Amino acid sequence: MTLQHWAVFLVAALGLSLTPGPNGLLALSHGMRFGWRRSLATLLGGALGFLLLIAISMVGLGALLAASERAFTIAKWAGAAYLVYLGIKTWRAPVANSNDDAGATAVARAPANALFREGFLVATSNPKAVIFFAAFLPQFMVADVAWPLQFIMLGGTFAGVEFAYELLLAGSAHHVAPWLQNHARAVNRAAGGLFVAIGVALATINRT
Repeated sequence: MTLQHWAVFLVAALGLSLTPGPNGLLALSHGMRFGWRRSLATLLGGALGFLLLIAISMVGLGALLAASERAFTIAKWAGAAYLVYLGIKTWRAPVANSNDDAGATAVARAPANALFREGFLVATSNPKAVIFFAAFLPQFMVADVAWPLQFIMLGGTFAGVEFAYELLLAGSAHHVAPWLQNHARAVNRAAGGLFVAIGVALATINRT
């Protein structure tokens, strides 16, 4: 794989990451609620989820989902259900402020493994992403290069770009948190509503 070949993929990965999606929304939401340092667990979970999707796509499951109506339907509804659940959870999330000790305690107790799990599940909850990666990655794969090396190069590049973008979102949310504090409940509800909307949209997509 030449440097020019990799550079083209890097530009494509940057464009894909800038496309609004559920993981970016989750990074923004967690950045505001927990700060960027604690949100690192969320971002790492998302990066691992994307790496898993890329690995699955590269070994052929993307083609299976594209060919099997039943497999796609099961994965689609499981992903949609989780996003709707996450939306309801975010909508009802407690707001921490100086006058709400109970809310502050609930936020402070959010364990890193729970944040990691949310990031991972959101990244892997969209079966359309598997099909997308299965269609997208072959455009940059080289026939005479070993699969593990291509996975490291392509998967690592995409996961790294996505992680950096989500870190920027989480960091930005943290810095503007004082201004957002007065509107935290509205932001939680807006984010929750968007998660639910994404889940509903996911349930209605077709395989093509």
